Amino acid sequence: MTAQTDDAFLQPAVAAEFTRLADLLDAASDAQWDTPSLCAGWRVREVIAHLTMAARYSEAEFTAELRRCGFDFTRLSNEIAARDASLPADELIKNLRSEVMRRWAPPGGGYHGALNHVVIHGLDVTVPLGVPRLPPDQTIRVILDDLTDGVGTVRFGVDFAGRRLQATDLDWSFGAGPVLRGAAADLALVVCGRSLPPGRLEGAPLARAS
Repeated sequence: MTAQTDDAFLQPAVAAEFTRLADLLDAASDAQWDTPSLCAGWRVREVIAHLTMAARYSEAEFTAELRRCGFDFTRLSNEIAARDASLPADELIKNLRSEVMRRWAPPGGGYHGALNHVVIHGLDVTVPLGVPRLPPDQTIRVILDDLTDGVGTVRFGVDFAGRRLQATDLDWSFGAGPVLRGAAADLALVVCGRSLPPGRLEGAPLARAS
């Protein structure tokens, strides 16, 4: 995905996704918070702890944590998710509702990056919980367009070259070749390397990049 500097129009969509997720989890039980997410090794609570890092760490604090981890962002993400997952659920929900997250954008990623981040991680949570897709069609369309934009057809270790992706719940498709068909949100997840429950997609699985 190419970073864009003229995407401030997406900020309300970013804010809306954080609010939707907070509203959903407001009534979640402890068992639901402990449900394994689509992120390998993370429960719902680790995903939310990761998603809301910016609400708890200033730029200086984050940089210090990153330095401590040898500037290994994956290590930092895993450590913060594991550590902050123990925070009370109501604090994590408060983080989701914070003004910081409503206006957060990753360095170099802009609001396109922020929207991808909150939508995909939101789906990492809602799919295992059995909750129907929450983002509106327009938002999912932005995510799919971002994921299939730019040079190359490999994302997150998944190669979709020579394949046609066809959404069944909105007018969206990409590419040419053997069809992989499914709900727009499920297509976004599989392009991001997630493993979905059986029966959600129709067609041969996408190849893993060598």
